[in-house]
Amino acid sequence: MTAPVLFDVPGPKARARARIGTAIGALVVAGIIAFVLVRLARNGQLDPQRWAVLFDPNSGVPQALGEALLATLRVAFVGMVLATVAGLLLAVGRLSDRAWIRAASSTYIEFFRAIPLLVVIFALYFVLPGFGVELSAFTALTGGLVLYNSAVLAEIFRAGILSVDRGQSEAAFGLGMRKSQVMTLVLLPQAVRRMLPVLIAQLVVLLKDSSLGFIIGYFELLRQARSLVEFFSRDFGSTYTFQLYVAAALFYIVVNVLLSQLAKYAEGRTRRSTKAAGTGDAELPVDVQMGGGGGAAPPV
Repeated sequence: MTAPVLFDVPGPKARARARIGTAIGALVVAGIIAFVLVRLARNGQLDPQRWAVLFDPNSGVPQALGEALLATLRVAFVGMVLATVAGLLLAVGRLSDRAWIRAASSTYIEFFRAIPLLVVIFALYFVLPGFGVELSAFTALTGGLVLYNSAVLAEIFRAGILSVDRGQSEAAFGLGMRKSQVMTLVLLPQAVRRMLPVLIAQLVVLLKDSSLGFIIGYFELLRQARSLVEFFSRDFGSTYTFQLYVAAALFYIVVNVLLSQLAKYAEGRTRRSTKAAGTGDAELPVDVQMGGGGGAAPPV
């Protein structure tokens, strides 16, 4: 077992201090939570009758929030798929040997990374109609998410590809593989494993950014919660305001936690598969084993 390089193994005193610090931090957090709960209880916000509206089918709240959740997941899923594909293509374009492809990809990436996402959504929904292009709220929101996040994901993909040891690509080229084969069979599989946590984190950000649809009238979770607050305020004032916004926030938290758990599961699977592959015999692609792809045939 090799010794750690970047830090020393903590001794008994250091571990004791760490435990004391953890206990103090936990007590502080518990105190803050208790303080908040006491204040909410004094204001009547923890009254079960106020929370019952979230589960009463006759109130229409569960149905409305469920539809808003589906609308949020719909725009997030479409945005994730399109942004991931576009980001991968942009990363490959930025690493291209052709100068004009590199220039076009770099211009796109730097331009949309520099512009706030809200400005992009505003431009698609409010500016394009002046040029005769009418977009629905769903299309404008999805388009803004794709344009912005594809530029960010492109840099994540590019960094992951460049992090792979250069000897990997040089060995693949030495075997006679084309650049497209090197990218798809050698570099990308290793790069995806390395950048998977960052990639999932950016997709979680994309999901949360879908709440910007509130600005252009797309009925995602935040917009629907605000609409319900306005509806109930006509007869009940601010009685259910806190509960409705908390319900919308909990939906976001649950979905984001599930995405994070998916990322951990996928990362664990890739690590196990990598270890299993490392303990077994390395197997080259069939065309390389047969001497294809322009490489020399293996000796007999």
